Formats: sequence, structure tokens, C-alpha cells
Amino acid sequence: MLIDTHCHLDAAEFDSDRDEVIKRARQAGVGAVVIPSVARDNFDTVRDLAQTFAGGTYALGIHPMAVPTARDEDLLILAERIEAARDDPRFVAIGEIGLDFYVPGLCTPAMRERQERFYSAQLDLAQRFGLPVLLHVRRSQDVLLKHLRRRPPIGGIAHAFNGSFQQAGQFIGLGFALGMGGAMTFERALQIRRLAAQLPLESLVLETDAPDIPPAWLGQGRQADDPRPRNEPAEVAGVARSLADLRETSLPDVIAACAETAYRVLPRLARGLGVPTR
Repeated sequence: MLIDTHCHLDAAEFDSDRDEVIKRARQAGVGAVVIPSVARDNFDTVRDLAQTFAGGTYALGIHPMAVPTARDEDLLILAERIEAARDDPRFVAIGEIGLDFYVPGLCTPAMRERQERFYSAQLDLAQRFGLPVLLHVRRSQDVLLKHLRRRPPIGGIAHAFNGSFQQAGQFIGLGFALGMGGAMTFERALQIRRLAAQLPLESLVLETDAPDIPPAWLGQGRQADDPRPRNEPAEVAGVARSLADLRETSLPDVIAACAETAYRVLPRLARGLGVPTR
């Protein structure tokens, strides 16, 4: 089945037609959607949303872009929520967590240190509870890897990956799959497309990051002053086709391989969906 391993389905952009968005995803063949939280304020929101449709799953974590407004006590609340969710079959990972060294306000020495502290604390939670992580990776690959190497393997997904082949290999060696989404569909995204075409297929998973990172076809014919198109989970079908084209292989093979990888790096996803794994 098609699996969107990263979709912010709780975002306000979907408030007016969320049920229709879910219906379109199902019609496109999407059998599962992973909804990561970004801050304390939406821990309960993503949990409750995931319960409302077949294939809905969720992750709990504090996003690096939420760190400036997060409080230290939010990490304690996160630990409590993770403990409470341990028996929930729809709870699959800790995320979205990571580091963002691209957004200007997050790049000051003090804010980088705070991001790293929240990231490290959440890796500790992943280790404590035996859970994989969904990583936000933006100009921060080497620092993310530094923290991961200090611990026993945690694994998970490096979301929207756009690093070097060497960095890709290091994440893969630590048990991570790399998320391929809308950015890969742009012809000018040469590095991402090379990664998508040349890395082992079993190291890749499909994602949308909806409502963000819309694929190339959503912007076709758009004027410069038009609002940015909204991405949605149904578009993961087109992402899969793009990946198959880049790899010059069949669409069913890509869908099957990426689903198998998603089950491998997110073991609770397979169990929650009742999917037998090898």
C-alpha cells in the first residue's frame, strides 16, 4: 500500500475540508498516514485525529521550530504522553524532532544550543521507550549524526532528506530510512534526485509533509502572485510515480519496497495496521 510517512494533517490548512482530504487520499490508494506532532499544544490533537480514520497513525515530539516557545516542562509532559500512548497501536514514533540551522532566528548560538538540548532529551526518550524517531533535517545533518552516534541505534526516518551521499550512508548505517517527497519532483532539485535514483531503494520511504512541500505539478501554471498551493496526502501517489520514473523501475515495485521499509523502520506501524512482516 501507499504510505505517507510524514503528513501534518492536523494543520489549520485542512480545517475546512479535512474529511474530503482523507477521502481523496484513500481513493488514491493511500493506506496509512503518519501524523507527527510539533509542540505540546498538538500532542492530543494528532492522537485524536489519528483515531478518526482507517490507517491513521501518529508520532509525538517537539519540532525544532517550536523550541523557541517551548518550555522545559514540555519535555516532562512529552514523556508522560509517550508513556500513556505505549499501548495505543496507532502510536508509532517520537517526532517530529531534530535540528534546523536554516531559519535565521534559530541560528544564534543560544538557540542552536537550546535546539540541541531539546533534541538530545528527545533522543533519550526514544532510547528509554525503545521507539524510532522522525527527524527534521535542515542544514544540520552532521550535528544530528553526532548525537545519534553517542547512543545505541535508535533508527527511524530522516524526513525530507537533502544531504550528501556520505551523510545519507551514515543515516542509513544508523538504521534510518530517508524520506522522499515533493522536493524530489522538481527537475532543478538535482542532488535530491540523484539520491532518489542511486541510493538503495530499501533505504527510502515516501512522504508529503502536507500541507507543505507541494510537488512540482501543483504549481504548474501558477502566477508569481498566486498563493502557494496546498499539498495533501493523496499526492504521495504522484511522489511514488516520480520515484519510479527516476529509478526506471515499476511503480508497484516502488510502492511495495517503500512500504516494506516503512514497516521496518517504524515497527509499530506494521503492528498497528495488522501487516505481517518478515
